[in-house]
Parts: sequence; C-alpha cells; structure tokens
Amino acid sequence: QVQLVESGGGLVQPGGSLRLSCVASGSIFSIIAMGWYRQAPGNQRELVADINSGGAINYADSVKGRFTISRDNAKNTVYLQMNSLKPEDTAEYYCKIRAYTDYQRWDDYWGQGTQVTVSS
Repeated sequence: QVQLVESGGGLVQPGGSLRLSCVASGSIFSIIAMGWYRQAPGNQRELVADINSGGAINYADSVKGRFTISRDNAKNTVYLQMNSLKPEDTAEYYCKIRAYTDYQRWDDYWGQGTQVTVSS
C-alpha cells in the first residue's frame, strides 16, 4: 500500500555533489518521519539524516556540515543534498518513512536503495 521510489544516485568524484530524492505514495494518512540510511559492504546500516513531522532534524556526525535533508510535504518527498562527498560516503542509500496508514496504525517503509559511489 505504501511505495517509496528513490533516485539521484550515481558516480561522483571526491568533493562533488549529488542530490537524492525519495517520493512516497500509496495509502498514507500521515507521515511521522522521513529519513535516509546507508549501508556499505561489510558495514551495518546507519542513519544518515532524518526529519520528523515537526521539522526536527538529526544528522550523523560523519555528515554534519556536508549533507542537508529537506522535504516537500505537499509532494510526500524527502531530499538529501550531499556536498563535499568523500570516498567513505560510498554506500547504498535507502529512504525510509514512518507513516500512519490509518488512524490507529503506523509502520516503517523502505525504498529500494540507490547506489552512491565516490571515487577518483
């Protein structure tokens, strides 16, 4: 009932920029939070950034000052602007939303992932 579609990944040189987008659709009554996670081979999946319905934002220490999360509530879309990219940012990036699908129930939903590779 809920689908997340990610876009914007790719190959970029160190110091470059990418913007990821994630569009949520389906049986969404309200969104509690939207966020981005990443996972590199052999590593745990980690939170990159998230934003809740009130606009409060959390960033991983490793991306503070370089990445910016934002949203367009009217479009159920969340963005991740990634600047000053480093090779250690290379990972599969996943969008996640926590949303009510009716007036009593919420769940977490994940996008399909988009690959970000930072290499010279």
